[in-house]
Amino acid sequence: MSLFLEQFPIVIHSLNVGFLQTLKLFLVTLAGAIPLGLVISFGSMSRIRILSGFSKTVVWIVRGTPLMIQLLIIYYFPGLVLDNAIWGGGETGRFMAASVAFIINYACYFSEIYRGGIQGVPVGQEEAGLVLGMTRRQIFFKVTLLQMIKRIVPPMSNEILTLVKDTSLARIIALQEIIWAGQSFMKGSQGISGAIWPLFFTAVYYLVFNGILTVVLGRLEKKLEFFR
Repeated sequence: MSLFLEQFPIVIHSLNVGFLQTLKLFLVTLAGAIPLGLVISFGSMSRIRILSGFSKTVVWIVRGTPLMIQLLIIYYFPGLVLDNAIWGGGETGRFMAASVAFIINYACYFSEIYRGGIQGVPVGQEEAGLVLGMTRRQIFFKVTLLQMIKRIVPPMSNEILTLVKDTSLARIIALQEIIWAGQSFMKGSQGISGAIWPLFFTAVYYLVFNGILTVVLGRLEKKLEFFR
């Protein structure tokens, strides 16, 4: 027990540092993937066949391959194949590579949710807007978009909660997120060797973070009830 109490402050400090990295990756991914996903969804629904085909192919490839493989390719491919290590070898470079991989991956998933939400709005509402003299831009932002948001909140919430857990995959390129911090106490890189109990504490971080997000997203969904 005395050893546990002695190690506890060191473990918590390391896990806090790792969690901040996890939180940064989570926020950067959302900031990039949410707007990019909408752009990709427009590409998938475009009447220009080349653009539509390209967008759908990208989505198919990204959704059909593991995120871990995408992380490894994005991080190592420029240096090993193109002989241009654009990311560098430091923590900042690994974070940038992980951010790019996560943004592209989640943008493709979000794009399908956007597409389903947009196509789920009855066509008659667009026709009614045109009859009333509204432009297609006005119809999209004042009619379609508002109803789409209500439809996509539940599936988007699910993807956001999944993102929290998926950030742990970034350790495959040695990004020092919270799981990496917990594992370091097993490997002895923090001066403590063979300790597995810090890994159980990482689960607490995820549970609390996901619990807060579940409450926030649940309240958001209730606020959008007036769209029914």
